[in-house]
Amino acid sequence: MRYLPNSFHTRQEMLEAAGFRAPEELFAQIPDSLKLHSNLKLPGPMSEPELVEFFQRTAARSSREFVSLLGAGAYSHYRPAAIDALLSRGEFFTAYTPYQAEIAQGTLQAMFEFQTLITQLTGMEVANASLYDGSTATAEAALMASRITRRNRLVVARTLHPEYRQVLATYVRTLGTAVEEISWSASGELNLAVLDSTVNSETAAVIVQSPNFFGIIERVQPIAEVTHRVGALLIVVITEPLSLAILKPPAEADIVCGEAQSFGVPVAFGGPYLGYLATREKFTRQMPGRLVGQTQDREGRRGFVLTLATREQHIRREKATSNICTNQSLCALAATVYLCLLGKQGLRALAEQNFSKAHDAARKLVSEGAASLPMTGAFFNEFVARAPGAAETLLAELQDQKILGGLHLYRFYPEWKDHLLICVTEKVSRSIVDQTVQGFARLAESTPGTPAMLQGRHSRGERG
Repeated sequence: MRYLPNSFHTRQEMLEAAGFRAPEELFAQIPDSLKLHSNLKLPGPMSEPELVEFFQRTAARSSREFVSLLGAGAYSHYRPAAIDALLSRGEFFTAYTPYQAEIAQGTLQAMFEFQTLITQLTGMEVANASLYDGSTATAEAALMASRITRRNRLVVARTLHPEYRQVLATYVRTLGTAVEEISWSASGELNLAVLDSTVNSETAAVIVQSPNFFGIIERVQPIAEVTHRVGALLIVVITEPLSLAILKPPAEADIVCGEAQSFGVPVAFGGPYLGYLATREKFTRQMPGRLVGQTQDREGRRGFVLTLATREQHIRREKATSNICTNQSLCALAATVYLCLLGKQGLRALAEQNFSKAHDAARKLVSEGAASLPMTGAFFNEFVARAPGAAETLLAELQDQKILGGLHLYRFYPEWKDHLLICVTEKVSRSIVDQTVQGFARLAESTPGTPAMLQGRHSRGERG
């Protein structure tokens, strides 16, 4: 009972108080198909030497790491070694939570610098000290817009990350907030005509992603004009913020939020990640989470303080703007170090390399007659490609070559059975692109009745 201080009798009392008879009833809402009905396939207890040998054998089976063409909100970028070297300094990972400014100046300054960098990238006037991840940042932005406009209807682009839409639906499910989704045009951008006919005086916000889930860059200005015409707010979600190094910041938006994992945070099997939220200064009081400010002490020395923390544990209580209890300080610090290491010129050069490599891969896929690109819109470093046959077969073959060949869109969009979302970052070499193109070509050759339209289809692939 060393690690389980509650005895069997105590646990039974707790269950009865909650109205349950067995621990399994606590998890009744989880579908049975998702539950594990057998023991984990783990080896028995090992001594330390045996455990070390086990991991050495396991590591030896993977002599070369997989190369990832996956994107969709989590991007594999190179992380300079200096990031972890600085993160591991004791001053950071043992820093006191920043309620007492006099002993948390280093932590507060790091948060302040992160906020400054985010405002510079997004074109907004103020940013918070980070949120949990991109999905919760999007949901918090939607709630923020509802508070500001006092409206309860959201218009959401179907090109917003599907999992972000799921999180948003969970947040607003019990709030009486209606969510209406609108589709995309042939270019892959938000359908402006449908948007114009959908928004009305009850709309709190329009939520779009750019580059969107398909990698297509949205034209924010006309979307903003339609949105603001009915008094709604425009929320722009950016999951690949590296794109802001070469794209015009969405300054027409009212709230810009998303995921900053690209900036020095590893993919790491899905987390922890780093959400951000930036907005106009007039909306500052409605922001969720923390806001660090700069001030001076009585002797005129610069200092940093926790200016705003409108959560339920502080004085606002039931008027809190969010139940977010903290921020992703360590991940935000990683992003800050990363951005400072690269600087403006380095960040732009990296973005240009991503753009160039992705467009080169798209051109090769089309020119070899191996794939078609169903969307005509401009893209940054990921794009949708239609496989000339069964996408599952292609992905399995590429995986045998240690290439994660892209995201099968059928998972989120059943109407796109053999379409892949492919992301090409600076970590993807030309040889990997060539291997991927060859995989597509072999599938085309082995698939009976492959449409002749794939041959020589170049107009979309050569956009750039």
